[in-house]
Amino acid sequence: MQRSLKLGHCICNPKQPCPCELFKEKNVCLCAGERLEDAAEKVQLTKFVENAGCASKINQNDLKKVLATLPSITDPRVLVSTNTCDDAGVYKINNKFALVQSVDVFTPCVDDPYTFGEIAAANSVSDIYAMGGKPLTALSIIGFPIDTLSHKVMSEIILGGIDKMKEAGVVVLGGHSIKENEIKFGFAVTGFINPSRIITNDKAKSGDALILTKPIGTGIISFAHQIGKASGRALMAVSQSMTELNRIPSEIIAEMGINTATDVTGFGLLGHLGEMVFQSRVTAEVYADRVPIFEDVLDCLKKGIISGAIERNKEYASKFVSVAKDIGEEMELVLYDPQTSGGLLISAAEEKADSLVSRLKKKGIEQAAVIGKVISKSEGKILLKKSQKRK
Repeated sequence: MQRSLKLGHCICNPKQPCPCELFKEKNVCLCAGERLEDAAEKVQLTKFVENAGCASKINQNDLKKVLATLPSITDPRVLVSTNTCDDAGVYKINNKFALVQSVDVFTPCVDDPYTFGEIAAANSVSDIYAMGGKPLTALSIIGFPIDTLSHKVMSEIILGGIDKMKEAGVVVLGGHSIKENEIKFGFAVTGFINPSRIITNDKAKSGDALILTKPIGTGIISFAHQIGKASGRALMAVSQSMTELNRIPSEIIAEMGINTATDVTGFGLLGHLGEMVFQSRVTAEVYADRVPIFEDVLDCLKKGIISGAIERNKEYASKFVSVAKDIGEEMELVLYDPQTSGGLLISAAEEKADSLVSRLKKKGIEQAAVIGKVISKSEGKILLKKSQKRK
């Protein structure tokens, strides 16, 4: 502390003068290893972030601009890379074995630390499931304001993640931590896959049915909670969904020989479908009235509870979308809502669709639904309309 006093600035945080307000008020110097005795243990995590969950991710528009400046991957052992904007990368070891890898980190979308850890793990491992892979190991990544929040909060977050990874059969080998004002948590996950059985986002074909395995609207409910306008019922429903693994849908589509899917996360349903139709060079119809949506979501939208992340997603993905005149604004907006630990979006041959949905429901994926179909070849287009036959 003597050096800081001599300089007149904190040597740990040059933005602060020395002595800082904390030292003047409570005679505690964090730089000297001292800690507040009353460091918060019971906290609302969403109060510590600007954008909750996957809404904190960089939008597709800016991300595409950055990716365009990076060199292409040409190594022949790389079977899936950033070239197709898929869920995970795949690296071939031999004709029967390949590594599938992904990393995912985001801010809290719920207040309970343990539950946030579970959601972060389920979301991180989902990319491996979306490729048809079996996850094996993970490394945790956490940013945490350790000077102002209790160690116990950080422990609960990591423990929730480890326990959910155990449920997925994944071993957490270790991790990395940084001191950060805004809480962030996630995992880098490694799995394996047969190189001849990779599920990608670029093989949708005319006649395929589009199937979604989880309802959407997690981003809207999380944002509503941040501003104190979400019901406890809605929060419970989205929390339960976000902690559910996508393992069962992944296993079923692999068994059925389906080779096209993606998971629906930060770019919203239309953002991820937009990438699928662009990479597959097809046009798809989405029936807005068949898309499963969490309770209270449309009511929130009618009240103007719309996060900026929805607008950012729409700014990019709307170039793929043509909207029928009878589609209300609220219904369109929810399809751009950034999802945290969302479901899988599957493109399956029409003759397999009913069997797939039936198998999903029997295994507890109760809200799985056919939400549209692929109708023709194109450069990538989505027609948003209502189904001719209402549910």
